Amino acid sequence: MDDKLVNLIADLEEQESLARAKELIHEGADPMGILDDTRSAMAIVGKRFETGEYFIPDLVFGGEILKGISEIVKPFLQKGKTKAKEGRVLIGTVAGDIHDIGKDIVTFMLDVSGYDVLDLGIDVPVEVFVEKTREFGPRVIGLSGFLTLAFESMKKTVEALEQAGLRDKVKIMIGGGQIDEEVRRYAHADACGKDAVAAVNLCRQWIGGQP
Repeated sequence: MDDKLVNLIADLEEQESLARAKELIHEGADPMGILDDTRSAMAIVGKRFETGEYFIPDLVFGGEILKGISEIVKPFLQKGKTKAKEGRVLIGTVAGDIHDIGKDIVTFMLDVSGYDVLDLGIDVPVEVFVEKTREFGPRVIGLSGFLTLAFESMKKTVEALEQAGLRDKVKIMIGGGQIDEEVRRYAHADACGKDAVAAVNLCRQWIGGQP
């Protein structure tokens, strides 16, 4: 872990964070390691939000820093990878929740891992998940949520997919915040993941992909 990068991101020092990421890349650092540091920093940002030290604009700004670092790292992750898409993944933050930092990391990681990803954004109504599942035809659906109220939204989304006759056609993974195996059972999802790497591994397990 590069403590300097983690602390710069956690302190929302945008220019210094981007400069440090470039420096690490030029020094030959592992791009995946940089992304892992970014995830650690965003976890700190999330905790500061929970304690009232940071507010929604800070979360949004943290997401912008993440996107900037992602653009720096992305070309190095893609080196030597095929451009053929392995399968479609639909992802979104469920209704009632506006957190997107973790979701954005998962979307980015799935994209560079060769998957065709449709990100529906935040506070996504149940009906939109159903509609886009019909239109996009994903093999995997990722439901993201940071708040505890997201648990109920996840359950309702899965139930709506069942009622629409779409549940058997997809695998559903959930993640974010306090998501664990108990929540997975409650929501009737197929799996839960603690981070973006877990999400990519689940997609490889379910629909294939490059190691």
